[in-house]
Amino acid sequence: MKAVIQRVLESSVSIDGKIVGSSENGLMILFCAMENDTEEDIDLLAKKVSLLRIFEDDEGKMNKSIIDVGGEVLCISQFTLAADTKKGNRPSFIKALKPELASKYYDDFCDKLKENGINTVSKGVFGADMKVSLVNDGPVTIILDTDIWKNKNAD
Repeated sequence: MKAVIQRVLESSVSIDGKIVGSSENGLMILFCAMENDTEEDIDLLAKKVSLLRIFEDDEGKMNKSIIDVGGEVLCISQFTLAADTKKGNRPSFIKALKPELASKYYDDFCDKLKENGINTVSKGVFGADMKVSLVNDGPVTIILDTDIWKNKNAD
Protein backbone atom coordinates (compact mmCIF):
# COMPACT_ATOMS: atom_id res chain seq x y z
CA MET A 1 0.00 0.00 0.00
CA LYS A 2 1.38 3.38 -0.93
CA ALA A 3 0.49 6.90 0.09
CA VAL A 4 1.82 10.36 -0.62
CA ILE A 5 1.20 12.59 2.38
CA GLN A 6 1.27 16.35 1.94
CA ARG A 7 0.95 18.85 4.77
CA VAL A 8 -1.47 21.46 3.47
CA LEU A 9 -3.00 24.77 4.42
CA GLU A 10 -5.93 23.82 2.20
CA SER A 11 -6.85 21.22 -0.39
CA SER A 12 -9.85 20.34 -2.48
CA VAL A 13 -10.99 17.90 -5.12
CA SER A 14 -13.61 18.63 -7.74
CA ILE A 15 -15.52 16.69 -10.37
CA ASP A 16 -17.10 18.51 -13.30
CA GLY A 17 -16.35 21.84 -11.61
CA LYS A 18 -18.07 20.92 -8.32
CA ILE A 19 -16.03 20.50 -5.13
CA VAL A 20 -16.70 17.05 -3.65
CA GLY A 21 -14.13 17.08 -0.85
CA SER A 22 -11.83 19.51 0.93
CA SER A 23 -9.62 20.04 3.97
CA GLU A 24 -7.92 22.88 5.79
CA ASN A 25 -4.80 22.88 7.95
CA GLY A 26 -4.05 19.20 7.71
CA LEU A 27 -3.10 16.56 5.20
CA MET A 28 -3.90 15.69 1.63
CA ILE A 29 -3.31 11.99 1.03
CA LEU A 30 -2.97 10.23 -2.31
CA PHE A 31 -3.78 6.57 -1.61
CA CYS A 32 -3.00 3.44 -3.65
CA ALA A 33 -3.82 -0.17 -2.82
CA MET A 34 -1.43 -2.63 -4.46
CA GLU A 35 -1.67 -6.32 -5.33
CA ASN A 36 -1.00 -8.47 -2.25
CA ASP A 37 -2.11 -5.71 0.16
CA THR A 38 -4.25 -6.84 3.08
CA GLU A 39 -6.30 -5.38 5.91
CA GLU A 40 -3.05 -5.39 7.90
CA ASP A 41 -1.64 -2.83 5.44
CA ILE A 42 -4.66 -0.60 6.00
CA ASP A 43 -4.12 -0.73 9.77
CA LEU A 44 -0.37 -0.05 9.45
CA LEU A 45 -0.81 2.88 7.08
CA ALA A 46 -3.68 4.51 8.98
CA LYS A 47 -1.78 4.28 12.26
CA LYS A 48 1.40 5.72 10.72
CA VAL A 49 -0.46 8.62 9.09
CA SER A 50 -2.34 9.40 12.30
CA LEU A 51 0.83 9.50 14.43
CA LEU A 52 3.27 10.96 11.88
CA ARG A 53 4.83 14.01 13.53
CA ILE A 54 5.09 16.50 10.67
CA PHE A 55 3.40 19.53 12.21
CA GLU A 56 5.40 22.18 14.04
CA ASP A 57 5.43 22.62 17.79
CA ASP A 58 5.91 25.97 19.57
CA GLU A 59 9.64 25.82 18.86
CA GLY A 60 9.15 25.31 15.11
CA LYS A 61 10.18 21.63 15.15
CA MET A 62 8.11 18.97 13.40
CA ASN A 63 6.96 17.32 16.59
CA LYS A 64 3.16 17.14 16.39
CA SER A 65 0.78 14.75 14.64
CA ILE A 66 -2.39 15.64 12.80
CA ILE A 67 -4.30 14.49 15.88
CA ASP A 68 -2.25 16.86 18.09
CA VAL A 69 -3.13 19.85 15.89
CA GLY A 70 -6.75 18.85 15.24
CA GLY A 71 -6.11 18.85 11.48
CA GLU A 72 -8.31 17.67 8.64
CA VAL A 73 -7.63 15.09 5.91
CA LEU A 74 -8.56 14.97 2.26
CA CYS A 75 -7.90 11.47 0.94
CA ILE A 76 -7.89 10.75 -2.79
CA SER A 77 -7.60 7.37 -4.53
CA GLN A 78 -4.59 7.37 -6.86
CA PHE A 79 -3.92 4.09 -8.68
CA THR A 80 -1.08 5.69 -10.66
CA LEU A 81 1.14 5.40 -7.56
CA ALA A 82 1.40 1.74 -8.60
CA ALA A 83 3.21 2.73 -11.81
CA ASP A 84 6.02 0.43 -12.87
CA THR A 85 8.44 2.35 -15.09
CA LYS A 86 11.29 -0.17 -15.27
CA LYS A 87 10.80 -0.90 -18.98
CA GLY A 88 10.07 1.55 -21.74
CA ASN A 89 8.39 4.92 -21.42
CA ARG A 90 4.79 3.87 -20.86
CA PRO A 91 4.03 3.06 -17.19
CA SER A 92 2.44 -0.26 -16.34
CA PHE A 93 -0.22 -0.33 -13.64
CA ILE A 94 -0.64 -4.10 -13.29
CA LYS A 95 0.59 -3.96 -9.68
CA ALA A 96 -2.42 -1.85 -8.66
CA LEU A 97 -5.12 -3.77 -6.82
CA LYS A 98 -8.20 -4.58 -8.91
CA PRO A 99 -10.78 -1.77 -8.69
CA GLU A 100 -13.47 -3.70 -6.78
CA LEU A 101 -11.18 -4.49 -3.86
CA ALA A 102 -9.16 -1.27 -4.16
CA SER A 103 -12.37 0.75 -3.71
CA LYS A 104 -13.17 -1.18 -0.53
CA TYR A 105 -9.64 -0.70 0.81
CA TYR A 106 -9.83 3.03 0.06
CA ASP A 107 -13.07 3.34 2.04
CA ASP A 108 -11.68 1.16 4.83
CA PHE A 109 -8.51 3.27 5.02
CA CYS A 110 -10.54 6.47 5.37
CA ASP A 111 -12.65 4.83 8.09
CA LYS A 112 -9.48 3.67 9.88
CA LEU A 113 -8.14 7.23 9.90
CA LYS A 114 -11.27 8.26 11.80
CA GLU A 115 -10.95 5.29 14.17
CA ASN A 116 -7.36 6.39 14.86
CA GLY A 117 -8.52 9.81 16.05
CA ILE A 118 -8.70 12.06 12.98
CA ASN A 119 -12.06 13.80 13.27
CA THR A 120 -12.49 15.16 9.74
CA VAL A 121 -11.73 12.91 6.78
CA SER A 122 -13.01 14.08 3.40
CA LYS A 123 -12.77 12.00 0.22
CA GLY A 124 -12.68 12.16 -3.51
CA VAL A 125 -14.71 9.74 -5.64
CA PHE A 126 -13.00 6.44 -6.40
CA GLY A 127 -12.28 6.01 -10.10
CA ALA A 128 -13.57 9.45 -11.09
CA ASP A 129 -11.75 12.02 -13.22
CA MET A 130 -10.86 14.48 -10.46
CA LYS A 131 -9.16 17.86 -10.34
CA VAL A 132 -7.05 18.33 -7.22
CA SER A 133 -5.98 21.65 -5.78
CA LEU A 134 -3.77 22.25 -2.77
CA VAL A 135 -1.54 24.71 -0.98
CA ASN A 136 1.35 22.63 0.33
CA ASP A 137 2.59 23.90 3.70
CA GLY A 138 6.36 23.89 3.99
CA PRO A 139 6.41 22.23 1.53
CA VAL A 140 6.20 18.94 3.40
CA THR A 141 5.65 15.79 1.34
CA ILE A 142 6.22 12.26 2.69
CA ILE A 143 5.97 8.99 0.73
CA LEU A 144 4.82 5.93 2.70
CA ASP A 145 4.94 2.29 1.55
CA THR A 146 3.79 -0.54 3.83
CA ASP A 147 5.95 -3.06 1.93
CA ILE A 148 9.05 -1.36 3.34
CA TRP A 149 7.81 -1.73 6.95
CA LYS A 150 6.89 -5.38 6.46
CA ASN A 151 10.27 -6.29 4.90
CA LYS A 152 12.40 -6.90 7.97
CA ASN A 153 15.54 -7.29 5.82
CA ALA A 154 15.30 -3.77 4.39
CA ASP A 155 17.53 -0.97 5.71
